[in-house]
Amino acid sequence: MTAHPISETVASLMPRAKAELTELVAFQSVADPAVFPKSECEAAAAWVADALHAEGFQDVALLDTPDDTQSVYGFLPGPAGAPTVLLYAHYDVQPPLDESAWISPPFELTERDGRWFGRGAADCKGGFVMHLLALRALKANGGVPVSVKVIAEGSEEQGTGGLEQYAQAHPELLAADTVVIGDTGNFRVGLPTVTSTLRGMTMLRIQLDTLEGNLHSGQFGGAAPDALAAMIQLLASLRAEDGTTTVDGLTTDAKWDGLQYPEEEFRKDAKVLDGVELISTGTVADRIWARPAVTVIGIDCPAVVGATPSVQASARAQISLRVPPGMDAGEATKLLTAHLRAHAPWGARVSVEQVGQGQPFRADITSPAYTAMADAMRIAYPGQEMQSSGMGGSIPLCNALSELYPEAEILLIGLSEPEAQIHAVNESVSPEELERLSVAEALFLQNYAASKKA
Repeated sequence: MTAHPISETVASLMPRAKAELTELVAFQSVADPAVFPKSECEAAAAWVADALHAEGFQDVALLDTPDDTQSVYGFLPGPAGAPTVLLYAHYDVQPPLDESAWISPPFELTERDGRWFGRGAADCKGGFVMHLLALRALKANGGVPVSVKVIAEGSEEQGTGGLEQYAQAHPELLAADTVVIGDTGNFRVGLPTVTSTLRGMTMLRIQLDTLEGNLHSGQFGGAAPDALAAMIQLLASLRAEDGTTTVDGLTTDAKWDGLQYPEEEFRKDAKVLDGVELISTGTVADRIWARPAVTVIGIDCPAVVGATPSVQASARAQISLRVPPGMDAGEATKLLTAHLRAHAPWGARVSVEQVGQGQPFRADITSPAYTAMADAMRIAYPGQEMQSSGMGGSIPLCNALSELYPEAEILLIGLSEPEAQIHAVNESVSPEELERLSVAEALFLQNYAASKKA
């Protein structure tokens, strides 16, 4: 069977894509100036802006968002009367965690076992390169048939909402007929998938104070209220014995109807150790796509090395609560905050700070844009039909865009399939997925433009 011209073009562009992703991954663009220099994010933003300039984009701008980060915007005009498509990715990344656990340096794109390893390779610097590949393929095959807006966010991983706030203050900026969010992933390598739902999230920091200062555990332990022990007891109240989230007032029995996630496949993808049980009840899809899930993501407490025999006066933790579609993130925040205050033991003084929040999202997969994408994926993935799945992660911008532009269709695709191990050590991207999804996006833009003419 003769290869599609778009497929041939994208294949020829892959060496350039690897070189560009190598440059982009090299920026340590973690949007947390307390840990990584802000200059790294600024340099990554400048690289993205230069790439858009090189592709002929107009009005390229570094947008200073209210959370003190930068998003990069550009506009590529299409034929007169053509629809406008917004392409989204983010250039900020998660911290590398334990760098000693990486087989190769996290900020050096490294090829190994048929994959490209590096922080952000899949989530989501690879998503930006995917957009570039699709547009270049179209230019080489008759031109880009739609007007294109690109927005590359600079703080998606922090959940601080800078781009959402900026868009709400400048509602005309990101207006489009359809939006392609390049920040999710296929259910499995080689299985073309659009994401139909996203869980929202809320992020809280809680501090417990019980004493004016630390005390000698021999002299005072046993009667003096230990803030660290209080924190452990409080955090334990957020889960039942089987691991089910138990925040007072939150519903935890919703069901997922659709593509299922076999438990053995999930255990393999999550790299669960032999003999260790999964938590909670219901199907895996119920648990990760349809129900709330609380996670303690950090605790401030003395390190084991150098610890002294002391009763701790204060303890602090950061808690993430994933919020499924059908549940309001603001209401979930109130319930979680009330739970923490109600369950703090021994009258410990409680302070709660919200550090991030985003609403869940549900797409309309019956819309014309999804038909255009299904047709595109059928060519990009011969012999495969497009599937739809949920995703447990959050992309807060989706809800902001759906509220600002209720008529716009929003599609979610991307490179973060299970083997990518996003947010973990040894994150990687499949170059075959990058190639096929770039083909699919280019063909989608052709199909979508043609459907608007019909």
